[in-house]
Amino acid sequence: MKEQITKILKRTSVPDPLEYLKKVEDCLEVLTSEEAPVRPRRTDGGPGGIINLLKGIPTIIVPDLHARMNLIGSLVNLQSEEGGFYELMAEEKLQVLCVGDGFHRELDAKERWQDAFREYEKGFKKHVAMDEEMRESLGLMEMIMELKCAFPRNFHFLKGNHENIGNEEGGGNHPFRKFAYEGDMVRTWVLQFMGEEFLNKYSVFEKLLPLLAIGENFLVSHAEPLRFFSEEEVTDYTGEAVHGLTWTANGEAEEGGVRQMLDIYLPEDVSKGALYLGGHRIITEKYRLRAGGDFVQIHNPWKYQIVFLKPGCPIDLEKDIIEIPGKN
Repeated sequence: MKEQITKILKRTSVPDPLEYLKKVEDCLEVLTSEEAPVRPRRTDGGPGGIINLLKGIPTIIVPDLHARMNLIGSLVNLQSEEGGFYELMAEEKLQVLCVGDGFHRELDAKERWQDAFREYEKGFKKHVAMDEEMRESLGLMEMIMELKCAFPRNFHFLKGNHENIGNEEGGGNHPFRKFAYEGDMVRTWVLQFMGEEFLNKYSVFEKLLPLLAIGENFLVSHAEPLRFFSEEEVTDYTGEAVHGLTWTANGEAEEGGVRQMLDIYLPEDVSKGALYLGGHRIITEKYRLRAGGDFVQIHNPWKYQIVFLKPGCPIDLEKDIIEIPGKN
């Protein structure tokens, strides 16, 4: 496993389509086999949109990744007095929850996106810039798949708004653009160089990613919840729940929705001091509070930071949000 992650990190070209497709298929098998109590089933029998995190072990929450392969490389190389990352994960003495958004490099890649857009306009006859973007985005998600397959009960990746390889509109998904036409550029490149079968199966993988994680004294989704969503709505991936847990902008959420989520999803004796964490919107500080202090934004793309929560301990954001070694 460690060697495989290192191999992906050091790869200088885009992955082989057939080899990558096999990894997608392997991960689909893992996701479809998840069952309660970790992954309650939706009404049609498939895996639902909620993850119940394991109790009694530390949890690492990883903010939005956006093709930052080195962040995962830094994470898996962490050592502690209790042991190394792989050993602790294998023994289920640690669990990891990623907040989502694997594709689309941000900030420092603006110029590359603009170069890639010019390649896109010419039908990717040349595609050096876009290949580099896809090497990083696909490489990052390949690492995620490897870790999910190795540690299915204690490694999880939530669906973000960027988990939409088909650039679809519907079912809570929306096309994406920021520096260029990133959503359609990715879709077009994938169809051209990875193939339609890959695009379709990868899209299924994205739609099997959970929307909400429930911990001992915290909740996590990619974005601030637009409103209160019932267990049935989240489990069954209603379009409103998909949109409302992955796309909410600052100032859009209904007042009281976060607190209601905490009160309904968590036991009464812990909900009062509990917090709801998410990413999606960029911050420049260590964290930013919303919803009267109940919702914590943690996506600072300039830093390699994680949230490390110990079981049975109240959350202390100043101490529990940790910057780890590494650079973009």
